[in-house]
Amino acid sequence: MAYHDKEWGVPVYDDRLLFEMLCLEGAQAGLSWWTILQKRENYRDAFDQFEAEKIVMYTDEKLQSLLEDKGIVRNRMKIQSVVTNAKTFLKIQREYGSFSSYIWSFVDNKPIINNWETEKEVPTTNEISDRMSKKLKKDGFKFVGSTICYSFMQAVGMVNDHTIECFCHPASHKDVR
Repeated sequence: MAYHDKEWGVPVYDDRLLFEMLCLEGAQAGLSWWTILQKRENYRDAFDQFEAEKIVMYTDEKLQSLLEDKGIVRNRMKIQSVVTNAKTFLKIQREYGSFSSYIWSFVDNKPIINNWETEKEVPTTNEISDRMSKKLKKDGFKFVGSTICYSFMQAVGMVNDHTIECFCHPASHKDVR
C-alpha cells in the first residue's frame, strides 16, 4: 500500500533510482511485483545500492555469491543482466548526459496521465513501451521486453495509470501525497 500511495506513478528523474527500478522490473519477469518489493532492500544491499560504477567491476566470485544469496531471485541470467545493464547504463550516461534524459525522451519529457475508470482498462504494453523495448535492446540492455518497459514506465511516473477514483490520480481533489 505504501508503495502504491507514495511511489508508483510519481515521476523519478534520479539516474541511480531509475537504474534500480529498471533492474528490479527485470528481476520481476515471470514473478509478481510483490515478490520483488519484499526483496527490494536485499537487492539494494546485494547490488551495492545499484551504483553502476561498482556493479561493472563485479568478479566471478561476486556473481557466484549473488547466486547463493537467498535475499534475491537467484536466476543466473537475471543477475548477469544487472551487470550488463550497468555497463550499458554508464554508456548511455556518457552519450546522453544522463540516463534520465535518455529514458524520459520516450514520453517527450513529461508524464502521460491516463484516465482509466477501472484497473481492467490499464494496458500491459503500449506503442511507447514497444519502441522503448526495441531501443533499449538495441543499445544493449537485457530483460527489457515491452511489458517490463511499460511496468517500469508506470513505476517511475512516466505514465500515471492510477484510476480516476484513486486519490493518487492527478485529477483527484483528495490527493494527499
